[in-house]
Amino acid sequence: MSVNTKPFYVGTYRHSLDAKNRLTIPAKWRFAGDDEQEVYLALPDPRGYVLVLPPAEVAKLYERISALPLSDEKAQEFQNKFFSQAHQFGCDKQGRINVPESLLEHAGISRDQEVVLVGTLNKFGLWSADRWAHMDPKKTGENLGDLMKQVGL
Repeated sequence: MSVNTKPFYVGTYRHSLDAKNRLTIPAKWRFAGDDEQEVYLALPDPRGYVLVLPPAEVAKLYERISALPLSDEKAQEFQNKFFSQAHQFGCDKQGRINVPESLLEHAGISRDQEVVLVGTLNKFGLWSADRWAHMDPKKTGENLGDLMKQVGL
């Protein structure tokens, strides 16, 4: 019998930022240790939230980017534009991450507002409560069966 040891990022959690723009990551979503080899990567998603890639996804991205030839000007331009907006971090001992002001602004998250952490199996997003309300299937009345059909499940 096979046991799946890959981390799962599922569910919805609500946390507030502290005065230093730190946000607590759910215990189930944290990885063991906080060394330089295991970091999260946060990016401004075009849909108005912060996309967070955990260490396993960062490693996959690293391999793909490393394979791009230095002579490919478009690939180099992409890397400059893409990674100039990225932020890497690990959790502190209390399981908090520090979210840069630029990413908070991108997602419409202010210090006095709740942050909604939304798991998407292999990664997760940081949403403002207002923006998530427009996506939340509990509030939009979307049927899980219909959503499953959209992706062929």
